[in-house]
Amino acid sequence: MDSYIISDELQNHSHHAGEHGHDEEGNKMFGFIVFLLSESVIFLSFFAGYIVYKLTTPNWLPPGVAGLEVRDPAINTVVLVASSFVIYLAERALQRRNLWGFRLFLLATMAMGSYFLIGQAIEWSHLAFGFTSGTFGGMFYLLTGFHGLHVLTGILLQLIIFVRSFIRGNYDSGHFGVNATSLFWHFVDVIWIVLFVLIYIWQ
Repeated sequence: MDSYIISDELQNHSHHAGEHGHDEEGNKMFGFIVFLLSESVIFLSFFAGYIVYKLTTPNWLPPGVAGLEVRDPAINTVVLVASSFVIYLAERALQRRNLWGFRLFLLATMAMGSYFLIGQAIEWSHLAFGFTSGTFGGMFYLLTGFHGLHVLTGILLQLIIFVRSFIRGNYDSGHFGVNATSLFWHFVDVIWIVLFVLIYIWQ
């Protein structure tokens, strides 16, 4: 009789612990979404400033600059946007407990993000204007540099969860770190699409 009572108590404790863990995961994700919304406000402020300056500045582009080269940034954009699908595959692999698939797709995502950053650095090195080259120069480097910092942050977050995947049992229950990192990466990609249209398409 006592064994049945103890068994019921253990089951109830496990049930409540599971509910508590679920609530904790939900609270963490809610907090992370609030963080992303605050980041969105910052980017939206930059976008608004860019549009206002572009519409009200007579000589928008720096002297001697007819426009920006679009082909290479477009390739970088395709690579970065495609990486969102790759990190999604990493999430799915982890959900199926396929750790090696998770690691492989995560490495691919980091490689694609690094390709984007290197491409951006190469573009910067060939530009005929600098940060102090008028309003456009300042806004260009501010927007692309701030976004590039977010890409670098996303890569570092992926590196952390990649290393943590080698800790036995670390991802057996709950994948908040992975889900949050993936959501952050999708956010970075969406922001870049807006930036690409504003800066490279709407010249």
